[in-house]
Amino acid sequence: MARRPSAPPRELLLLKLLPNFVSILALCSGLTAIRYGIAGNFTLAVLLIGVAAALDGLDGRLARMLKSESAIGAELDSLCDFVNFGVTPALILYMWGLRPETSLGWIAVLVYAVCCMLRLARFNVGSRNTVGEPAEKTVFIGVPSPAGAMLVLSPLYLSFATDRVVHLPPVLVAAWMVGIGALMISKVRTPSLKRITIATDYARYVLVGSVVIVAALLTYPWTTLLTLCLAYLAGVLWLALRSLRKTPVG
Repeated sequence: MARRPSAPPRELLLLKLLPNFVSILALCSGLTAIRYGIAGNFTLAVLLIGVAAALDGLDGRLARMLKSESAIGAELDSLCDFVNFGVTPALILYMWGLRPETSLGWIAVLVYAVCCMLRLARFNVGSRNTVGEPAEKTVFIGVPSPAGAMLVLSPLYLSFATDRVVHLPPVLVAAWMVGIGALMISKVRTPSLKRITIATDYARYVLVGSVVIVAALLTYPWTTLLTLCLAYLAGVLWLALRSLRKTPVG
């Protein structure tokens, strides 16, 4: 009996693997942040979390540009986000300021990590379904995980910005961590920077402002990070108040 010729193996353009490679780089950055947190180098740990957040914003755009979006790429991105923005910042904050309250601090770590997991699961389901939960396009529903990771580290920013003069008690740090976790799984609408539009006449000012922010991050990193977090929370509050005004009474 004649054997059928086997089908030639499918070929894949190597460049299309770039988005997945960027996701893996983000994961390596987040895991390395834990290593430096254990060593007590919290400055480098926060920097690596920031690098992971930047890479997280890059991989999806690369996938769309290269037309290499896939189910495995989406799952890989979600798993990396959980490690980078759910596990890593919680452990960094625990090692920095929650060790005196070991049990309470660890409970806060668990609550925050679980909230991040639920946030990512809800986003994944919402992005696949066309009915039910509205798609997160113009705004996010709940604080997204990268923003949550940067917000939850605010007590650390505050301490370093004041040369450790202001150091919040572990109980308040734990309460802050739980509060940010609650915001991540809440129905509060939060700003989506990638959907903000501006008039073309103001583009030059936005570019100059971006340069100012980058220069401030390089010169006064802790004060700038704390200021950006407060500005973000102000944006969340503004959207919440705006939503309340639009809600009909009675």
